Amino acid sequence: MEIQLISQKIIELRGIRVMLDIHLAELYGIELKHLRQSVRRNIERFPADFMFEINNNECNSLCNSRQSQIVTSLSYSSSYTPFAFTEQGIAMLATVLRSPTAIQMSIDIMRAFVAMRQMLVEMVSINNRLDLLEFEVQDINQLLDEMMHPPLPPEKPRRPIGFVQQGAQK
Repeated sequence: MEIQLISQKIIELRGIRVMLDIHLAELYGIELKHLRQSVRRNIERFPADFMFEINNNECNSLCNSRQSQIVTSLSYSSSYTPFAFTEQGIAMLATVLRSPTAIQMSIDIMRAFVAMRQMLVEMVSINNRLDLLEFEVQDINQLLDEMMHPPLPPEKPRRPIGFVQQGAQK
């Protein structure tokens, strides 16, 4: 599957990039029920930094956010809270599901996570370069301003106008 399509299903929750169980089930070509059963049977393989259940507030927030096109497939009932899998959790999920499709899809998903990280590194590099250019432009603007508006020379003291008598008292 194309990395860009997978990347669209990666969202950020709690400051972590994750994929929801419903999207993973879709990518793996299995029923959501089967994926959740496999996870629950092997819950010891999924510590909190690999997988967590999102709460109702997070689910509502996702549905109301700009990412709603990503979460349009969320048809969770009030009794069902989705699982959110981190990159490590997705790798572990491939070992639990044990199908060739799951393994290949996990590889593709890992590549999507790596591509996203690389894009972030490139963005930081671009931002740093833009900051340097901004400082240079400020310096050039300051020089141009000084050239276009040079400071006025100090005024020389002027002699008084008219006839001044020497030795006269003021």
